[in-house]
Amino acid sequence: MTMRKIFILGFFLFTLSSLLAQEPDSARVDSTNTENILGTLELIRKSDSIRLADSLQKEFLQRQLQDLQSTETSKRKELENALAQISSKDSLNKSLLKAEIDSLKKASKGFPVIAYKDTLFYIYTKIGSVSPSERSKVVTTRLKTLYKGFLPQVDSIVISDYGQTVDMSWNGQTILSVTELDAMWYDREKLEIAQSLLPIIKADMDIYKKEQSWLSWAKDIGLMILVFLLQFGLVYVVNWAFRTKVNPYILEGKGTLFTGFKIKDFEVLDEDRLIHLLLVLSKAVRYFINAVQLYLTIPLLFSIFPPTRWIAETLFGYVLDPVKNTAVSFFNYIPDLITVIVIILITRYLLKFLLFLTEEISNENLKLSGFYPDWAKPTYNIVKVLVYAFMFVVIFPYLPGSNSPVFQGVSVFLGIIFSLGSSSVISNMVAGLVMTYMRPFQIGDRIKIGDIVGDVIERTPFVTRIKTPKQEYITVPNSNILSNNVVNYSTSKERDGIILHTTVTIGYDVPWRKVHEALIESALRTTDINNEPKPFVLQTSLDDFYVSYELNAYSDDPNEQAGIYSELHQHIQDVFFESDIEILSPHYRAARDGNMTTIPANYLPKDYVVPSFRVEHTHKSKKE
Repeated sequence: MTMRKIFILGFFLFTLSSLLAQEPDSARVDSTNTENILGTLELIRKSDSIRLADSLQKEFLQRQLQDLQSTETSKRKELENALAQISSKDSLNKSLLKAEIDSLKKASKGFPVIAYKDTLFYIYTKIGSVSPSERSKVVTTRLKTLYKGFLPQVDSIVISDYGQTVDMSWNGQTILSVTELDAMWYDREKLEIAQSLLPIIKADMDIYKKEQSWLSWAKDIGLMILVFLLQFGLVYVVNWAFRTKVNPYILEGKGTLFTGFKIKDFEVLDEDRLIHLLLVLSKAVRYFINAVQLYLTIPLLFSIFPPTRWIAETLFGYVLDPVKNTAVSFFNYIPDLITVIVIILITRYLLKFLLFLTEEISNENLKLSGFYPDWAKPTYNIVKVLVYAFMFVVIFPYLPGSNSPVFQGVSVFLGIIFSLGSSSVISNMVAGLVMTYMRPFQIGDRIKIGDIVGDVIERTPFVTRIKTPKQEYITVPNSNILSNNVVNYSTSKERDGIILHTTVTIGYDVPWRKVHEALIESALRTTDINNEPKPFVLQTSLDDFYVSYELNAYSDDPNEQAGIYSELHQHIQDVFFESDIEILSPHYRAARDGNMTTIPANYLPKDYVVPSFRVEHTHKSKKE
């Protein structure tokens, strides 16, 4: 082959390797944009195959350089440049693979190799299409076969360096292979990794040899019998203790130690039921202890013999793994738990400070302009709800399971149920909040809402309870109160008092001044009517047959309106009869002659005589 053909062939291989070397860069960019570990391992495999092609090309070029004559300087320099570029790309590929492996270590899971007892080492990388888990199973199977068939001397295990891999073999049979990816993963040389694994395998072999001897088997059988006897004895002791100690103690305590269980005046359990419940609990505890002893005995027996230790580890794992995971989770949660505790403590002392301010404002020790003392507690309740809501929002990310889809789904479900079923509740609560700051009435006020008249006895965020003068207790939703007019009779008491009024209709034949005097006198005789301001009378209408007189009088006791009105009407009757005024509302003209007056007899003079009929006839003269 001429030098020209050699150079052309070398240049062609160099160009091809340059094109192929671009693939790892693009694959690396793709891998950084995904979290798929298998994709990253596939990238490493492709890069490893390209690096293998580059190494073959590099070896080919080096062989060509050795064949060149020293006189062909220009050709030699071109080949040397090609070699330098290949070496540079190989170094770049290694650095990219190292970066990928470093990122993969954070999320990758190692697969253990357990030949006999303990884990010897972990496998994280693949070889070709063989995954790490498959490599782990293959190596484990080879070691177990080696242990069971014939235990070799550790010196007979050979470590061979084949360039791309370092193999550990015995008698021509490969036990395991250490690849370049393994070396990058552990950040050590392949040969060094293989040499470090050899004493680990040797130690595991020694343990296997010792435990497979007849003496070891005899000890294991003796230990099994001892464990069985001990557990049988413990079961007998536990049952004996419950039958002879615990149960008699419960029965002897009837009437003294165990006298029943009460919540205030409600007897939840009498003596007999309590004793029966305690005996049932005693039996349940005894069965539970026996079950725990049995569960511990079986794994202990299996753990004695090497072939069945995996069963013991599995049984222990059913209990220990959840406990370990719980302990690890709790230990990892401690920083978040401390954060939650700090937030709760800050919230607690903040609310204590706000409660102190609330009590000072309620007791009028602290006065704020435009802020009424009765607003203090409702405002504190509102602020407390807002503070707790803010606290929950802050600590929510620190709660265990807050990112769980189940937890989030339950939260959404509760939110939907609350929003669909609480529209009226929310409207009443908002109405109660608005009424708090509107201050339409206070506890004890006499009010009128629609047709309901009574005293306010209770206010809650959702309803208001009213006691009527008829001793009726009416619960009114706050939304109804907010949508109706509210008349507060007690508010006027703080000023000039409430004006009570009643109307009397008297015919036109009675002078209005006389009626005014009689009505005012009736008001002044009434007990709970104020003399100042003085009562006054309004003539509200002049009807066809009578005049409407409205008596208005001030009172400071609006809660006693029914009694005041009753006494006022009594005095109106008395004064009108004393003043010789008939309380009539005539709609036609009646003939008075021969008719008894409507005034009661005890108000009439003793010489009163019922008038007789009087008939007059006027005779006209003929001239008229």
